[in-house]
Amino acid sequence: MVGSHSKSFFGQNTGIIVSSSSSSDPFMFIHCFKKKPNGIWEKPSSNEGKAIKISLEEIVMILKVLNHESHKWQTQHIFKDKETAVSFNWEDVNHEVLWINVNNYSKRLNLAQSEILRLLLMHLLDEKIINSTFLNKSNTDGLKERNQKNYFQLDEINFPLNDQNFHHEYSNAAETPNDTSNLYGSIIGETEKAVLIDFIKKEEWIPKSAIDNKYLQQKNIKQKFSINNWILKKLNLIL
Repeated sequence: MVGSHSKSFFGQNTGIIVSSSSSSDPFMFIHCFKKKPNGIWEKPSSNEGKAIKISLEEIVMILKVLNHESHKWQTQHIFKDKETAVSFNWEDVNHEVLWINVNNYSKRLNLAQSEILRLLLMHLLDEKIINSTFLNKSNTDGLKERNQKNYFQLDEINFPLNDQNFHHEYSNAAETPNDTSNLYGSIIGETEKAVLIDFIKKEEWIPKSAIDNKYLQQKNIKQKFSINNWILKKLNLIL
C-alpha cells in the first residue's frame, strides 16, 4: 500500500497541492500558491504560500460538499493566534465548478478536477481510518485502565433510545458469540465504508464491514452496535 500521496491542481495564477505523507497520519495538508508579479511561483522553501492541516473530521465535511450533500462548508483555523478562513463551495446549483478558498487564496476546480479530488479524499479517509487508529503497545498501556472503566460503565447507563424496538442490553466479548461485542453509541459521521461512532467519551471510526447487526443510519441516535472484536481490540475499546 502506498503510504504517501500528492496531487496538484495548478492554473495560470493560483495552485494547490493536496498531500499526505503517511497513511497513519490522522490528517492531510493543503498547500496554496500564487504566481508573483514577476511570473515566479511562491516557494515553500522561502516561507511563501499558505499551508493548512486538514483533520479527518474536516475531510468528512469536505466530502459532504464533493458528494453534493451540502452546497458549502467553511471553518476557521487558528494557529499561533493567526486565523485562517477555509471554505469549499460550489459556484451554483449545477455543481460543475468548485471553489476552494484559503484566506486570500482562491482556486477554481472544474467538474473533472473536483471528481478527482473527491476520489482522492475518499481514498485517503478510508486509508487513514484503518491505519491511524492502530495503537502501538507502548501507547496502549496507559489507556487500558481508563478504557476498561469506560467500557464496563456502559451497562449502567440508561440510554433514551428513539426507536423502541431496540432493547437496553449490553454484553461483553465473553458473553457474545461469533467474536462480536455489543456496544452502545451514536453515529456522528459516515463515509462509504465506515461510520464515526461516539462511544460515550470516545469517538472512533468503525469499518461498516466490522458491524454485524443492522442499525439506524440516522445521526445522534443512541443505539446498539454488534462489532467484531478484532477492531474493538485494535482501538482498545475492549481488553
